[in-house]
Amino acid sequence: MSEQTGRRDDNVRSVDRALSILQVVAQHGVLGVTEIAKAVGVHKSTAFRLLATLESRGMVQQTQGRGDYRLGYAVVQLASGAMSRADLTLVSREVTQRLAERVGETVNVAIHDATGVISIDQHTGPSAITTVDWVGRRGPLHATAAGKLFLAFPDHGGSPAIPRKLVGYTEHTVTNRAELAAQLVEIRERGWSLCREEQELGLVALGAPLRDFNNSVVAAVVVSGPSFRLTGAAIVGIAASTVEAAEEISHRNGLPKRG
Repeated sequence: MSEQTGRRDDNVRSVDRALSILQVVAQHGVLGVTEIAKAVGVHKSTAFRLLATLESRGMVQQTQGRGDYRLGYAVVQLASGAMSRADLTLVSREVTQRLAERVGETVNVAIHDATGVISIDQHTGPSAITTVDWVGRRGPLHATAAGKLFLAFPDHGGSPAIPRKLVGYTEHTVTNRAELAAQLVEIRERGWSLCREEQELGLVALGAPLRDFNNSVVAAVVVSGPSFRLTGAAIVGIAASTVEAAEEISHRNGLPKRG
């Protein structure tokens, strides 16, 4: 690697870390250098140097007497030029299109809608046999990959609110509350969900959580396809790609990046 390339990589890393600092400060409102360094995963001296640069551009400012930092007025000026409400379809579209081409299956972005889930965007892969258009269609929480994610990662980190009545859509739908609860524990541990023909025979889907800057799960990236293609090793590989894509979208959606 040339010296010029090394300097360019260091510059990119510094920009990335500076943006993560802004996101962390936005999360907490007011934060000290030590806490900021720990949250971003950098040395305290690195955090201090980046904060000094951000402060010189009005992006952060120190609180009186404490030496803590909060967002500066320049951030407000930047925000005024953006939409007041982030559109997840715009934030995620480039990444989900790339994911659909990579795994060769249908990719959806779904949100929690009252007692179910609803797909807000979809991209199909190059495979000749794909799933139907799910955009605008509602699905149950307990029998979809997206729904299980929302049950596994409830708002504010509370206990999963498993529906009182678990309707059986196919012979594979999980209708036992204890069995579903065990699945939710597994989803939290591995970071992605799986539904094998639970909503529709012949359809397999897996999903990964899409988070906001508070680390709350606000949507799900879901890959679905026919059961004869989504088996064994294929599922594991697609799951890894889906988690990677969901994390990239989450960072675009404001989730701070560590390191």
